Amino acid sequence: MAVKTINTEMLQKMFLAGAANLDAKKEFINELNVFPVPDGDTGTNMTLTIMSAAKEVQALEKPDMMSIAKAISSGSLRGARGNSGVILSQLLRGFTKEIREHDEIDTAILAKACDRATATAYKAVMKPKEGTILTVAKGAAQKAAELAETTEDLEIFLPEVIRHAEEVLAQTPEMLPVLKEAGVVDSGGQGLLEVLRGAYDAFLGKEIDYAAIEAGSGTKMVKPGQQAEADIKFGYCTEFIIMTEKEFTAKDEVEFKAYLESIGDSIVCVADDDIVKIHVHTNDPGLAIQKALTYGQLSRMKIDNMREEHQEKLIRDAEKVAAQQAEETAQKKKKEPRKPVGFIAVSIGEGMNEIFRELGVDYIIEGGQTMNPSTDDMLTAIDEVNADHIFILPNNKNIILAANQAQSLTKDKDIIVIPTKTVPQGITAVISFMPEADVDTNMDAMLEAVKNVKTGQVTYAVRDTHIDDKEIHEGDIMGIGDDGILSVGQSVEETAKEMLAKLVDDDSELISLYYGQDVLAEDAEKFAGDVEALYPDVDVDIHMGGQPIYYYVLSVE
Repeated sequence: MAVKTINTEMLQKMFLAGAANLDAKKEFINELNVFPVPDGDTGTNMTLTIMSAAKEVQALEKPDMMSIAKAISSGSLRGARGNSGVILSQLLRGFTKEIREHDEIDTAILAKACDRATATAYKAVMKPKEGTILTVAKGAAQKAAELAETTEDLEIFLPEVIRHAEEVLAQTPEMLPVLKEAGVVDSGGQGLLEVLRGAYDAFLGKEIDYAAIEAGSGTKMVKPGQQAEADIKFGYCTEFIIMTEKEFTAKDEVEFKAYLESIGDSIVCVADDDIVKIHVHTNDPGLAIQKALTYGQLSRMKIDNMREEHQEKLIRDAEKVAAQQAEETAQKKKKEPRKPVGFIAVSIGEGMNEIFRELGVDYIIEGGQTMNPSTDDMLTAIDEVNADHIFILPNNKNIILAANQAQSLTKDKDIIVIPTKTVPQGITAVISFMPEADVDTNMDAMLEAVKNVKTGQVTYAVRDTHIDDKEIHEGDIMGIGDDGILSVGQSVEETAKEMLAKLVDDDSELISLYYGQDVLAEDAEKFAGDVEALYPDVDVDIHMGGQPIYYYVLSVE
C-alpha cells in the first residue's frame, strides 16, 4: 500500500534521524576536506548546526507543523557555524517556510519545499559555486519536481530523490578542479546526503540511535558536586574507526555490538562501506580495541577519562558563577547611553586578542580556524556591545556567512560586516578607522585598506593529499596564502621564507610576523632577524600572537 503523506510525528522522527546520521558520519565528512589543515571542518560545522535545531525539535512534546518548522529554522539559523553550516541552515529555513502551513506533507509539497530550500540557500551566498552542497541540493530539488508530476507514493519518491543526489555528488569533482585534484567529492554535499539518508531510514522505520542528540540536550541539570556522589560505572569514553579488511556483515555488527555491551554501555556501531565507527563507555578500552583489530586496522582512536572530566566540570561550574557576575556587570553597562560606534572581532590567541583590545575593539569572540563561531555567538556579541553602529570583523573566510546571518537577524542596531578573511586584515581594518568620519566613509576606507593586505599562515598537514600541484604528506609544513598553498617543506622557518618570497614585491613596505603558542620567543626573534636581512628595504614588525596550530601568521602590506 502506497504511503502518500508525512505527518508531524514522522517529520519529527525524520529530522532527528537525519541529524543523528550526520553526527555519526561527521569524521568521514571531515576527511573529505580538500585542505589538510587541522581546523574546524565541514562535518563538525554541519553537525553543530543541525544539532542546535535537533535539540529544539526533540524538546517539542506534541508538535504541529508550524512549531516543528520554527524549531528547525530558528535552531539551525542561530547554531550555524562555518560556510557549510550557514548554507545548511538556509536550506532548512527555505524548506520549513514551505511546509509550515500544512498539516501533512505529500510529494507535491516536498518538491516545492526542496525548490524553496535551494533558492533560499543560493540567495544567501554572494558568489555561489557549482560542485558544492548547493549543486547537490539543486539536483535533489530538480529530481523532486520531476517525480512529483508522476507519483504520489513517497516510497518511490524519497529513494529516487536520494539516488539522484548521490549521482550529483559523484559529479562534483568534474565541476570543481580542486576536488578532482584532491580525489574527493564535495564535503558539504556529502553532509547533506547523510541528512537525507538518515531521514529516509526513519521513514522506513529503522531503529535510530539518538544518543548524540540526547547527550547534548541539556534537559537534566546537575548541581556541582552532585555527580561526584554518583558512581561512574564505566570510566573511559572510547572511540575509533575500523578500516575493515573484509566485508563487515550484519551478523558481524550484531556480534560486535553484543561484545561491546558485555564490557560497557553507550554503544554506537555504524558501518559505512569499508569503515565502521565505534563508540563505547568501558573500564577497559584495550578489550574493545583488541576485538576490533580482528576486523581490520584502526584509525582515529580517542580515549577520554570521564572521571577526570568530572573534575574539570567542577572547575567549569565555578567559572559559570564568575560569568554570571560578569553578566550582571554587562547588564549595568547596557543601561548606559549607547556610543556611536563599536567593534566586534573574531580572534584566537592571547597576543592576537590583546592587539585588538589595544586598538579599541569592544568584544572578542574566541574562535577562528580551530572552531568557527556560530551565528548565535555573533548575536551574543552584538547584544553585549552598547553602540548604534557595530563593525564585525570575522577574520576568517569561513565565518563571514555567519556574521552576515547575524546581521540579517539584528533589528535594533546597525551591523556592518567587513569581510576580513584573516586576523592581519582585521587588524588593518581597525587601524584604518577614523573616529571623525561617518560610518559609510569608514566602511569604504576599511574595505580599501584590507585589499592591500596579503596574508600567509604556516601550519602542518594532518593527512596526505595532492593540491595546488603539490604533493603533501601528513606532518609536512605548509605555507598557505590567501588563494592556496604557496610552499611545502620540513622546516617551519624555511617554509615560511619560501612563502614570503611569493608575497613580497617591489611595492611592499611592511611585514608583520605573529608567532604562535608553539614557537619560542627567541626563535621568533631570530626568524624576524633573518626576514629583515632578506628584505632590508621593508619594515619588519614582530608580535606574540599566541595562536594555536599556526606557527606563524604573516602579513605583507
